[in-house]
Amino acid sequence: MAPRVHQLRLVVEADDYDEAVRFFREVLGMPEEAAFAEGGDDRVVILEAGRATLEIASPAHKRAIDEIETDGLTGSSIRVALEVDDARATTDAAVAAGAALQASPRETPWRSLNSRIAAPAGLEVTLFEELEDAATRRQRPGFATDADR
Repeated sequence: MAPRVHQLRLVVEADDYDEAVRFFREVLGMPEEAAFAEGGDDRVVILEAGRATLEIASPAHKRAIDEIETDGLTGSSIRVALEVDDARATTDAAVAAGAALQASPRETPWRSLNSRIAAPAGLEVTLFEELEDAATRRQRPGFATDADR
C-alpha cells in the first residue's frame, strides 16, 4: 500500500505576520495549534482549520467556479476555501476586519452559500456554508462520487 498523507498544511508567507495571524485566528476563529519562534522576526503559527481536503480542478471547472462565485472575476490558481457555519456573518466580519470583498454570498448550483474575499497574506479565500448534507447532494444528477458509480 502506498504511504498515506496524514495532514494537509498550507504554508503561507505573510509580510504583515501579526495582521495575518490576527485575521485568521481572531476574525475567522481558527484556533492556534502551535507556535514557534527562533528569535527576532523568525516566527510561525499553525492554526487549526478543521478537516482538510485537496480540491483539484481542471481549468474549465476553475473558470466555471469563478463565474458562479464571482460573476466571472478571474481568480488565482490557488484559492483557500473555508467551510463556515454562517457565510453571510463571516463574510461581513472578514470585510469589517479589512478583507476586500470580491463577491458577496450567493447560492451555488451545488447547494452551498459562497462568498470570496481577498484576505491578509495575499490569500484569495472562498467562505462557504453547506446548505445540504453530502448524502442529499449525491442523490441529485451530476453530484455522485466515483465510489457511488
